[in-house]
Amino acid sequence: MPETTKRNVVTCEDLSLTFETADGPVFALSEINLQVSQGEFVSFIGPSGCGKTTLLRTIADLEKSTSGSILVNGVTPEAARMNRDYGYVFQASALYPWRTIENNVALPLEIMGLAKAERDARVAKNLALVDLLGFENKFPWQLSGGMQQRVSIARALCLEPELLLMDEPFGALDEIVRDHLNEQLLRLWNKTNKTVIFVTHSIPEAVFLSTKIVVMSPRPGRIIDVIDCGFARDRTLEFRESPEFLEVAHRVREGLRAGHSYDD
Repeated sequence: MPETTKRNVVTCEDLSLTFETADGPVFALSEINLQVSQGEFVSFIGPSGCGKTTLLRTIADLEKSTSGSILVNGVTPEAARMNRDYGYVFQASALYPWRTIENNVALPLEIMGLAKAERDARVAKNLALVDLLGFENKFPWQLSGGMQQRVSIARALCLEPELLLMDEPFGALDEIVRDHLNEQLLRLWNKTNKTVIFVTHSIPEAVFLSTKIVVMSPRPGRIIDVIDCGFARDRTLEFRESPEFLEVAHRVREGLRAGHSYDD
């Protein structure tokens, strides 16, 4: 049987964004053309200040493009935000220290006005997805940094979004914890089949997690390369020693080097 064509969840066409500041314009993004299909895991990688997070925030309607067009689930980013079409995981877990884990996860559902029974069911379901059942009555300060980030992922998933936006969620964690969470995130993606857009500075992380890697240049952010990764979905950390992994990592590294040719 022919493979079902997957629709685009995010479509950017000639997308540019300029910030006006007291010192003059800052050209953050320049002519971004990108399609993210349903069920993909797409990583944005590039040097600091290249516009990775700005592009993610534009998808989330936290920034407004200056020119070009962008659609999220076939509508404007503003409409997608109003529809709660995406969940957003920030660099810091952003948990309220005075609320228990279950109450932190339930907070957006309280704001939405969901009945308690529905809130409880969603909280339990998504804490189970991130392997945190049994920690419902703990407070954030009683959990490790990695566990806190898993709580923030559960909170984003509670909205039942098709699209998950993740802004360097593991960047502040040590390498051992980061590796463990990479494996957990890959399993979570396999279970849920969400579309994930992930910002990272780490080449190994991008290659290990992704179906597609978007390599960006220094500011103004341009797309230097889009790399498709046809890896098995059930890969483990040992895969990082394979020739296939090293080949893609080399291409990402070369793209990052080439991107610096855009520097003034």
